[in-house]
Amino acid sequence: MPTEMMKSTRLEAFSDGVIAVIITIMVLELHVPEAHGLSGFISILPRLGIYALSFLMIAIYWVNHHAICARIEVVNYRVLWANLFWLFCASFVPFFTDYIEEHHFDSFATALYAAIMLLTGFAFFLLRASVDHLRQDLGEQIPKTDVSEAIKHGTSIALYVAAIPMAYYKPIFSLVLVLITTLIWIAPKFGTKHPDGGIHYVSRCD
Repeated sequence: MPTEMMKSTRLEAFSDGVIAVIITIMVLELHVPEAHGLSGFISILPRLGIYALSFLMIAIYWVNHHAICARIEVVNYRVLWANLFWLFCASFVPFFTDYIEEHHFDSFATALYAAIMLLTGFAFFLLRASVDHLRQDLGEQIPKTDVSEAIKHGTSIALYVAAIPMAYYKPIFSLVLVLITTLIWIAPKFGTKHPDGGIHYVSRCD
């Protein structure tokens, strides 16, 4: 292994730890309402909804991150820094999840929420590109399925871009765009055959 390389398992383990902290922070921001009974529970439903959306997004990234790490055995500095940039962007998700709820889902707060989704998606796109570049440097041919995933990822980024100005028209429509962009990546594809003859799990979510 070249000296500038390190095993991808170390990057994967570090990222798992950061993602666990991100989810923990979001959970800690959930508070019991002061009002009692059904009315109290109903009052926190918007908060629970935006938490669920943010959790789902982080969970999808986690699944896809494992799938990408499974495609390489080593990583270089480019991949390491791309991964750190993605984690940096994802670490803001708990803050903006709290921000949008505290400001009652107004246009500006919703636009910021869509913007952090966009930034995180773009950072993961850079991570994907860095991994594919490394694979090519190592003499591996990128499968067509991976290329199609990258195109779909680009489409998702475009939807996030559209969600930002949409927030100033109808905040709820902006959140629907974010939800749709998230949902289209949930379905995984199992049993993909690789050239080595084995069966590997390939995530189809970003």
